[in-house]
Amino acid sequence: MMRADVEYVKEIEKTRRDLRALLYANRCAPLMLRLAWHDAGTYDAISKTGGPNGSIRNQIELNHIANNGLKTAIDFCETIKNKHPKITYADLYQLAGVVAVEITGGPTVDFVPGRKDSLESPEEGRLPDAKQGPSHLREVFYRMGLSDKDIVALSGGHTLGKARVERSGFDGPWTNDPSKFDNSYFVELLKGDSKGLLKLPTDKALVEDSKFYKYVDLYAKDEDAFFRDYAESHKKLSELGFTQPSSQQSSKLSAKKKKVIVGRVVFTTIVAVVAISYLYNLINGRI
Repeated sequence: MMRADVEYVKEIEKTRRDLRALLYANRCAPLMLRLAWHDAGTYDAISKTGGPNGSIRNQIELNHIANNGLKTAIDFCETIKNKHPKITYADLYQLAGVVAVEITGGPTVDFVPGRKDSLESPEEGRLPDAKQGPSHLREVFYRMGLSDKDIVALSGGHTLGKARVERSGFDGPWTNDPSKFDNSYFVELLKGDSKGLLKLPTDKALVEDSKFYKYVDLYAKDEDAFFRDYAESHKKLSELGFTQPSSQQSSKLSAKKKKVIVGRVVFTTIVAVVAISYLYNLINGRI
C-alpha cells in the first residue's frame, strides 16, 4: 500500500471505534444495518448501477418509500463524518453495518475500504418489497448477483430490531430479543406463527419455498453455519460493484511475485548444491 492508503486505513479504524460508541449510546444498531443494506441493495449487476456508493444520502433516494425512517441513520453518520471527513460516505455506511452486527454479538464481517461516493441515485423500486413472495425475492437478489443462500442468510439479519408502522406498514419484532444478533429468526420461522412476533410475507416465503427452506432449517439448527454464511453474504452485499483500490491489488500481486522469486531462489540453490556435489565427487574419483 502507498502511504495515503495506510493513513486512510488508520482513519477507518478510528471511525470504527467512534461508530461502536455511537451505536451503543443510541441503541441504533438495527437502523444502521438497514442503512447499509439499503445503500448497497440497489445494485444492478447488468447495468453496473446503484450499490454501496453512499447515494442513499441523496434526498431523492432517501425519499424512496423503502427508505422511510433512514434520515435518522444518515444524521447519526453525519456526526461521524464530521470527525472523519476523509472517509467516504460509501465506506462509512457500510462500516456502520459491519459494526452493527459486531456489537450485537454477530459474526465479524471482513471490511475492505476504498468505496467511491456518488450522488447518482437509481430509480425507485430496486429494494425488496416485504409484501411479496419467493419469486420477487429472487428477482431482486438475482439482479444484484446474489444467490438463494445469500437471500436466506441476509434475511437472518432480521434477528435485530423490529418493524415500525410509520416506516413499513408493519409493526413488531421478529424475535424475543431484537437487540441480539443470533439465529433465533430462523428458530421462530420454523415454529410458525408466534404470538407477538412478526412474520412478513417475505419471511413466510423462506419456509414455503423448498430451496429456501433447506437453509432456514440448517441455520435454525446450527448457529455457527448461519454466522459463517451471513458474514460471507454480508461482505458480498457490501462490495457489490466495488473494485478494491489498485494499491491493494498491487500489494497482492507483489506478494505473489515475492513467492515466485523465493521459489526460484530455492530451486536455483538446490541445483547449485547438486552440481557442486557432482563435481566434487567427480574430482575425487568417486564417479
